[in-house]
Amino acid sequence: MNTHRIESPLPEDLRVFLTVIRKASFAGAADELGQSPAYVSKRIRILEETLRTRLLHRTTRRIALTEAGERTQRWAIRILDDLDDFVGELTDARKAPRGMLHLCSSFGFGRNHMAPAIAELSSLYPDLEVRLDVFDRVVDIIAEGFDLEIRVGDDIPGQHISRKLLDNHRVLCATPEYLARRGTPQTLKDLAEHDCLVLKERNNPFGIWHLKNGGREEAVRVSGPLSSNNGEIVLQWALGSKGILLRSLWDVRPLLAQGKLVQVLHDYTQSANVWAVYPTRLSDSAKLRVCVEFLENYLRQYSA
Repeated sequence: MNTHRIESPLPEDLRVFLTVIRKASFAGAADELGQSPAYVSKRIRILEETLRTRLLHRTTRRIALTEAGERTQRWAIRILDDLDDFVGELTDARKAPRGMLHLCSSFGFGRNHMAPAIAELSSLYPDLEVRLDVFDRVVDIIAEGFDLEIRVGDDIPGQHISRKLLDNHRVLCATPEYLARRGTPQTLKDLAEHDCLVLKERNNPFGIWHLKNGGREEAVRVSGPLSSNNGEIVLQWALGSKGILLRSLWDVRPLLAQGKLVQVLHDYTQSANVWAVYPTRLSDSAKLRVCVEFLENYLRQYSA
């Protein structure tokens, strides 16, 4: 029987490894850690020898993760978070957050959901100064200096850390007046005969709706005389009986309950999960950790 087993890596080596990934260079990691590039290179070599596998592809121009490196990245984050949580509980490291926290989100979600949440967070932690910026474009949170992005949708950048705050999905709906005038679609193909209110938001493909029916995903091309890059405008048009809308269930649930909108093609939905995306581990920042945990609890009210 083979009694050889892989030794456990040192936490410090895992920290160096994650820093190299985040900075995308040995020199950048060395600057952040206050060490020499030779030290960083040595710790990565020791980690690879301990795990008996290559973790990084290194060239003169860039650093890329191997398949084993990707798995190690996921486990390193988990291991270090668990270790820091353990130490934090023993040493009372969860101090009251203070200082500036810079957040961003999409325009509609930021205005309707993040704004009241951040106001409540600020009341709970008076020493925390929060700035919320909203965009309808892709944001590079590292280059633009953000601590945290609240993102709707599952297209999470691989170089960032993320935590799902809540499951959510979008549904198709229209007013009873529109459906009485144009008929109710029975299949996805029927959407080609309808006025669909198209939203061009962030980097989502324009005029193509990706919808799930059970475990199968289908793409349908839609069109109509009205389109916008603002979700609130599109919702206003839908309430004016101008067409069929694909909208988050959070936003239309009250309207569906009131009968102002009617859901169509009930079997088809679009994933719109809500994520917290951040460039550094939660254990490294009390203000970031408290904010993410607060938002996770705050958004549970929408899961009912």
